[in-house]
Amino acid sequence: METTGITRRRAAERRRDTLERLAAERDVWVSTAHPDHGPHQVPLWFLWDGQALWVCTDAASATVRNVRAEPRVRLALPDTLDVVLLQGEAECFPDQDVPGEAADAFATKFGWDPRAEEGSFVYVRVAPRTVRAWRGTSELRGRVVMRDGAWVE
Repeated sequence: METTGITRRRAAERRRDTLERLAAERDVWVSTAHPDHGPHQVPLWFLWDGQALWVCTDAASATVRNVRAEPRVRLALPDTLDVVLLQGEAECFPDQDVPGEAADAFATKFGWDPRAEEGSFVYVRVAPRTVRAWRGTSELRGRVVMRDGAWVE
């Protein structure tokens, strides 16, 4: 892993940088597992509402099937030089039951409103319980920036 020129950040800086990325990024890798079908990983668009990530996918997708059987999920922002990994439990909201403010914010961010589509979609909300963030090997120690749903100071 490339570490040249990387300055070790303090916990407050990692938290700030992580929150900035969550607000600005578009894609997240969503990893789920089903007791009978095994692991599944897929990139999806996401919205950060300040407390949780929201993704939306087809109601018949493996992601939805897996989350309904096993709600524990892992998510990763797509940059291996600026790693952000999140872990939490997912909650499913059929498109007709999703909180309006979340669906409206999702539609505004992406210019696409799944509620207006012919097929059925499910919004998945993940409130992180653990967040890890690091840039290079110099930041491996102290990489946990959220533990048990609370930001580390």
